[in-house]
Amino acid sequence: MEDVKRTVLRWALANAAEHGGKASPKAVLGKILAELPGWKSRIAELSIIVDQIVDEVNRMGPEEQQFQIKKVGLPEKKAAERRGLPDLPDLQEYGTVVTRFAPNPNGPLHIGHIRAALLSHEYARRYKGRFILRFEDTNPENAMLEMYEFIKRDLRWLGLSWDEEYYQSDRVDIYYSHAEDLIKNGKAYVCACDVANFRKLRDSGKPCPCRDLPASENLARWRKMLAGGYEEGAAVVRIKTDLSHLNPAVRDWPALRIVKRPHPRVGSKYFVWPLYNFSAGIDDHLMGITHIIRGKEHEVNEERQRFMYRHFGWRYPTAVQYGRLSMPGVELSKTQTMQMIRSGSLSGFDDVRLATIAALRRRGFLPDTIRQMIFDIGLTPVDSSLSWETLYAYNRKVLDPIAGRYFFVARPAKLLVRGAPKLKEVRLRLHPSRPELGERVLPLGTENGDMVFYISGEDAKDLKVGDIFRLKDLMNVRLEKPGPVLEASFQSLEVMDVLKFQWVSAGAVELEVIKPDATVETGLAEPSVAALKVGDIVQLERYGFVRIDSTAPKLTAVYAHR
Repeated sequence: MEDVKRTVLRWALANAAEHGGKASPKAVLGKILAELPGWKSRIAELSIIVDQIVDEVNRMGPEEQQFQIKKVGLPEKKAAERRGLPDLPDLQEYGTVVTRFAPNPNGPLHIGHIRAALLSHEYARRYKGRFILRFEDTNPENAMLEMYEFIKRDLRWLGLSWDEEYYQSDRVDIYYSHAEDLIKNGKAYVCACDVANFRKLRDSGKPCPCRDLPASENLARWRKMLAGGYEEGAAVVRIKTDLSHLNPAVRDWPALRIVKRPHPRVGSKYFVWPLYNFSAGIDDHLMGITHIIRGKEHEVNEERQRFMYRHFGWRYPTAVQYGRLSMPGVELSKTQTMQMIRSGSLSGFDDVRLATIAALRRRGFLPDTIRQMIFDIGLTPVDSSLSWETLYAYNRKVLDPIAGRYFFVARPAKLLVRGAPKLKEVRLRLHPSRPELGERVLPLGTENGDMVFYISGEDAKDLKVGDIFRLKDLMNVRLEKPGPVLEASFQSLEVMDVLKFQWVSAGAVELEVIKPDATVETGLAEPSVAALKVGDIVQLERYGFVRIDSTAPKLTAVYAHR
């Protein structure tokens, strides 16, 4: 129901924007029924919702309507109208567009994180602006030293470059200075209340005993915090907001707290650390960020930060928020991922069962695939569910024109063919429609006058005596005898409308393929596969796309998809 109300609100705001601030319930209802035809059977209920929301929008002033548009967005244009990513709002209000990506180095990036990175980078480059990389590493308890370079490697692989780079752990004195300014001016205070008692007061809209202490007392407490006079959890700096705010989470939110654990970059230099909303809010202003592109789960954070901005007399950047992106059946939480790696349930950040950028790279997904998919999803405020099948389709479209073709047979079954022409080798194109890529050579072996082949166990198990099938790109044969070793007779070389099986013969090499569930399938590949390098992505015909994972001590590939 909340998604329906949000859709109604977007259409009401769009209609009001087109008609001098006054939306038409009838027009909005028509748009909703076109977008959500399933509600036609509940039109009476929908009409009540539309009337209520249109009335609320029509009672808003122009500034409030614009604020709501920035908050929830407008309805998406049809694909034919969209023609790529839409323009950012408020461009006329800024000289230069400045965007940022601000990862927390507490774990690897996954496909959900890089949406903000790719969109922010794309818009900065579109408008010839600046793109900033800022590590939000003000929690010594989860910052991981190896993640800084790990994240930068992922971003570079995706094709991102940045104009400026910052580490919040280097900027703590800046946050201290701003905290002290707020305390001096009575806009923040040091709270020494028990957390549970504070929450009871906050939830009932009442001030805690610390809130109205004189600024001199709060400054003394602040300096005591910096001097180490409080233990962890005994004191926190809070930003004064509105205790009657409808959302208790916005009321007097915490800005700085005590953490005694050493930081992986700066050691024990600091033990009073800013929380996300304080450090991010200050940096966005000081770094001149014009557009913050992020998920709509940050709506509450925006409300918190706006109170702080008003205290400082700053203008808040334009916030562009998109809907959540989820992958059913895939755990995208950094916390759970790290727990599983530490416990040994996962092999590492690039375990093939993950949706981390490292895992996608290892499986053979290309940067162009991920970029195009994210750009197509775009800035829609509607929550999106991304399936592996969708990701496969994008990657297949990129890989199919460029990936070389090779033969591989899983769980091989031996096949002897009698009466075949005495061929020593066959030359096949690396790509059926791109002769310029060259050829590969498949040697042919014999045994007691019969030609020797191996086909996949899956293909072999359903064959019956008399079945005619084609050894792909080579010859047609007829099964004469089933068994552990199949026996067949040569029929012809010309192409026939029969089942086609990939095969290998002399010089075949063992290949292990790691599947997406981390199981391993073993088989034989044509000799040319042994010359491939780690990182090469190829198509094993009738099997799927794979990326070469290692060449020693054994040849291993990771399965991407069909």
